[in-house]
Amino acid sequence: HTSHQWQSRNRLDQSFSPLPRVTRESVRQYLQFPPDQSVRILHAKVAQKSYGNEKRFFCPPPCVYISGSGWKLKQDVLNGELYGYMGLDSSCVTQADTSKLAFEDQPDARMFACAKSLYISDTDKRKHFRLVLKLFLGNGQEIGSFLSKLIKVISKPSQKRQSMKNADLCISTGSRVALFNRLRSQTVSTRYLAVERGAFVASARQWTAFTVTLVEDQHADSEEFTVCEGLICYGCVVQLVCTDSGVALPPMVIRKVNKQHAILDVDEPVSQLHKCAFQFKDNSQMYLCLSNERIIQYQVSSSLREQSREVLNDGSCWTIIGTEAVEYTFCEGLACVQGAISPIPVITGLEVNGGGHVAMLEVNGENFGPHLKVWFGNVEAETMFRSPKSMLCVVPDVSVFSGEWRWLRHPITVPLSLIRLDGLIYRSTFSFTYTPEHNTPPQARGALQNAPESDTLIDFIHQEFTRTNFHLFMQN
Repeated sequence: HTSHQWQSRNRLDQSFSPLPRVTRESVRQYLQFPPDQSVRILHAKVAQKSYGNEKRFFCPPPCVYISGSGWKLKQDVLNGELYGYMGLDSSCVTQADTSKLAFEDQPDARMFACAKSLYISDTDKRKHFRLVLKLFLGNGQEIGSFLSKLIKVISKPSQKRQSMKNADLCISTGSRVALFNRLRSQTVSTRYLAVERGAFVASARQWTAFTVTLVEDQHADSEEFTVCEGLICYGCVVQLVCTDSGVALPPMVIRKVNKQHAILDVDEPVSQLHKCAFQFKDNSQMYLCLSNERIIQYQVSSSLREQSREVLNDGSCWTIIGTEAVEYTFCEGLACVQGAISPIPVITGLEVNGGGHVAMLEVNGENFGPHLKVWFGNVEAETMFRSPKSMLCVVPDVSVFSGEWRWLRHPITVPLSLIRLDGLIYRSTFSFTYTPEHNTPPQARGALQNAPESDTLIDFIHQEFTRTNFHLFMQN
């Protein structure tokens, strides 16, 4: 087993010839002005299964955003456009046709494309799947493959009251959602709630992910209402905030919709693909509504038959669904990349262990290999490959960043990156922070220095303190 591991490791290492130009100085320059290439995939958390010849296209459609100055550099050098294909992973059924993506420029300097014709057939028996995006340059050169997060397959929206056993089908506070509207249930009339140039619009092309949060006075109808496990329930006051721009709608009460009526006396958890309406908290007669491309307020009328119902129009009935986003960032600026940049390593967690002179950092994630090294800022760490999900590295001494530790007065935070042997850089969302010791008063410090064997004692305290005072941060 060990022999097989070493053979595999040697083969991988040999496939990436080290580049002499990956130096501390070159990585420092990269960190100052990173010519990164980023790929961001947005998609829904659930997908409704298609039956027979019916095709239930994923809604909202999975979309891809391309950003970073590195793309322009690559296109200029190779004189090629960018295109891609998106499909379902490891699917062997005939339905698994891919959707070709044609990228178009956005006003914010990003490129955008969406896959409108993807669906999952009832012949595919999986309960979860991922989307696979393959990117190519115009000359046919493959850039790499990128995976979405897991998507849960459902047969149809659940009309039962959800319990904590089905929490993955519920909408929770702090999660991301998309909202769409279909006039007369026609697919061609689908409009998505979106933000364009800081304004809320109903878009036929693009959708925006919103963070949905419970507002302080959590329930509009009852002072005694308490939120169960952070789930969004009908009757709660919520706020929708655009995840990209931070633009927010006013606080609104989320209401269950049944046959174009807002139901005012329901307090069950909101579930995936439920029909819902948003009643403005400060004006209970007004609901969030669309009119063509505009977002307006619609004034409702009470039901003549039931006090607990209000009559809505088509434009104020929304469908809610949870969404996910995954982003991959890499840079070919220092690399001489011969093949694809994938599989792309992703860090998901960090853990410090060890003590004495050496502190070890355990790096957990996916797609690791022996051809990767962990870098703290512009300092390469001694890295040991354990498995595709785990690496170990030695934490560089803080003195390489700011001289002796004992004189460190302020925390020092350095970004963590993975650099392939051929110079390809994978930026991570993680950073590592060295924290200063509590300085002893000058008199006490002097007394310690004059005491016999004081240096040994100080070194011992210093080692133990540094062992326990590394801090890890994940930057959102």
